[in-house]
Amino acid sequence: MNHIATGSIAAEITQRLTAALAPTRLEVINESAQHRGHLGDDGTGESHFRVIVESAAFAGQSRVARQRLVNRALADLLAERIHALAIQTTAPGE
Repeated sequence: MNHIATGSIAAEITQRLTAALAPTRLEVINESAQHRGHLGDDGTGESHFRVIVESAAFAGQSRVARQRLVNRALADLLAERIHALAIQTTAPGE
């Protein structure tokens, strides 16, 4: 089961994406429970996330460019604390 994340990593994701992208919609969903016992599960319950982000910063950007903006905002978390991140991006009106 997915749930809107409220843990410390989820809060950090929310803060960083808000600061970097000024989203009009942002959902941070913790999917870690679906991966319990799998590679990358560190036992914290905060290893696998999905983000849904709508931001004017994405207007005119390719899917890859949008994902790079998200990855840049979360770079050290992805390197050290997040095993997997699924990203869904849209610009307002899409």
